[in-house]
Amino acid sequence: MTSKKQKISNVPTNIITGFLGVGKTSAILHLLKNKPANEKWAVLVNEFGEIGVDGSLFEGKHNEEQGVFIREVPGGCMCCTAGLPMRVALNLLLTRAQPDRLLIEPTGLGHPIEVLQTLSSEYYEDVLSIQHILTLVDARKLAQTRYTEHATFNQQIAIADIVVGNKRDLYEEGDEAALEAYAKAKAGPDVRVLVTEHGVLEPSWLEGPTSALASKSHHHHHDHGENAKPSLYDLPIPECGYIAAANQGEGFHSIGWRFTPDKMFARDKLFQFFKNLHSHRVERMKAVFITESGIFGYNLTLDELTEMQLDECSESRIEIITEQVENTWENNLLDCVVAGV
Repeated sequence: MTSKKQKISNVPTNIITGFLGVGKTSAILHLLKNKPANEKWAVLVNEFGEIGVDGSLFEGKHNEEQGVFIREVPGGCMCCTAGLPMRVALNLLLTRAQPDRLLIEPTGLGHPIEVLQTLSSEYYEDVLSIQHILTLVDARKLAQTRYTEHATFNQQIAIADIVVGNKRDLYEEGDEAALEAYAKAKAGPDVRVLVTEHGVLEPSWLEGPTSALASKSHHHHHDHGENAKPSLYDLPIPECGYIAAANQGEGFHSIGWRFTPDKMFARDKLFQFFKNLHSHRVERMKAVFITESGIFGYNLTLDELTEMQLDECSESRIEIITEQVENTWENNLLDCVVAGV
C-alpha cells in the first residue's frame, strides 16, 4: 500500500451500516457535503444487486475535484470469496485517493462483522485505523418480527459503537425508548443510542476508536451462494440497448437494469412507474436516469419516493429489491423510453 508520493497509513475508517431503506446513502451524502474542504474522503460502497446504483448517485453529487473518491462493489456482500472483491476495490480506491478518511457502506443485507474482519486483518493493520461503527436503524421496524428475527438486522446492531435512530420525524411515542432498550440488549450497555432524521449525522460521531475489535466476537460465516459470481456492473451492453441481472439471498430478490446512454426516458412516466412499485411490496429501489428534463436520481423506501437532480451520469441504471419480482417491470421501463431519440 505505497505510492510514489507517500505511504498510506492509519487512514481513519468508519463502517456505516444498517438494513435496507434506513437511509445510509442519504447519511453519507450529508457527511460528504459537510466534509472539510481541504480533505480527501474515499467511499467504498457495496450493493446487494448486480447492477450497482449507489456509486452513480454519489458521483452525480460529488467528484474527485471536490476531494471525493467513490468505488463500488455490487453483487452481494462484498466480504464473500475470502474478501477478494472488497480487497481489490479497496486497494485501488486507497491508491487513487490517498484519503484523509475512508467510509465503508456495506449493503443493507451484508455482514458487517466479516467486513470488519477484512478491514482489521494483518494486511491492513498499518493502513487503516478503524474508528466508530455507526448503525442506522428505523426504530419502527422493531415492532415487526421480519426484522427482529433477521440475523443480519441484529448483527448490524450488535457490532455498533453508535446506533442511530434515523427517521425520528416518523416515530410514535415509545419508539425511541424501544430502540434504546433493543440496542443495549444486542450491542451491550455501553453502546451510544442517538436519534436523527433525514440521515443527518454529526461529523463528530465518526471520531474515536471502535470497541468492536476488542469486545465483540468476529467469528461469523454465511453461505456465499450466488454472491461470488461475476457482476454485470461493467460488462458491455448488448445491441438491444439494455442488460438485466438478478440476485437473491437473505430472504430477498433483486432485479436491475443498465441502459445505453443514448436511451432517454420520460421523467413523468418513470415517476409513475416508481410510485406503482409501492403496491408490490418493494423494499428498496434506487435509480439514476437520463431523462428529457435532465439527469435524476431516485430513491424509494417503504415510506417515500424521492427525486434529486444530478450533475452527471454515464448511463441509466435501476435496482429493485423485493420479496417477489414482477415479470412486467422490464416492459414497464421500456415503455418509459422516449420514442425517436
